[in-house]
Amino acid sequence: MSGMEVIAPSRGTARPSAIPVIGGTVVGTLLIVIGVVLGYVALATPFLALVVPAGRPGAGETVVGMVLWSLALVGPAGLVLVGATRLARIIAAARARNPRPSPFEQAIADLPGDIAIATGLTLPDGRGVSDLLLGPFGAAIIRELPPRDVTRVSNGHWELRMTRGWVPIESPLERATRDAERVRRWLAHDDADFIVKTYAAVVGPAPSTPRTTDCAVLAPDQLVAWIAALPAQRSLTPGRRERILEHVREAVA
Repeated sequence: MSGMEVIAPSRGTARPSAIPVIGGTVVGTLLIVIGVVLGYVALATPFLALVVPAGRPGAGETVVGMVLWSLALVGPAGLVLVGATRLARIIAAARARNPRPSPFEQAIADLPGDIAIATGLTLPDGRGVSDLLLGPFGAAIIRELPPRDVTRVSNGHWELRMTRGWVPIESPLERATRDAERVRRWLAHDDADFIVKTYAAVVGPAPSTPRTTDCAVLAPDQLVAWIAALPAQRSLTPGRRERILEHVREAVA
């Protein structure tokens, strides 16, 4: 993220072993290769004509011939299908572990290096907040708008589409504004001798929701410009900024 400090809870999960992935890939590839080879031998060579009894075979020979023909027709296709399915599962698992960043995450990654971002922050009241940006301007709460295909604004109220229909939800703008106020009060703790300015914004693709006096509404490509336009807080000296960062680091940890 362009040198930007990311403050996030430590993940205690172990890195998954590559051995199952490599083994599954090898097995899937071998199944496909074997299936292709068997199909070629069965359909493009006289192998079956040599092993299947000719003339007027008896009952036992007829059964053997039918089994051989069934294996020749079904076996290669089955092996190829099983191998392809195994490889597809491995690719899907790899994509799930390394998902493509959303436009919002890409916009966050383009922020300058003098900005720090805190994720997974839980305040002393036990409730979490959205992504918190810290910089010369103070602090800013950034919240991603929910997908437009499952949400709507009806008569000024936000609704989410569920299986049973549209149900009311909290406005993301109001949530971001309230989180910004909670962060402002939290940063003004007893040991602090200054007040940190806080801002709120929601980010979404081509947002059509009008902004409020307390919360900006931005497209992902507008986030960097919006952050750059925030006025620097003159009372926020480098020493005070470091105290804020340490306060946030302790809370996230």
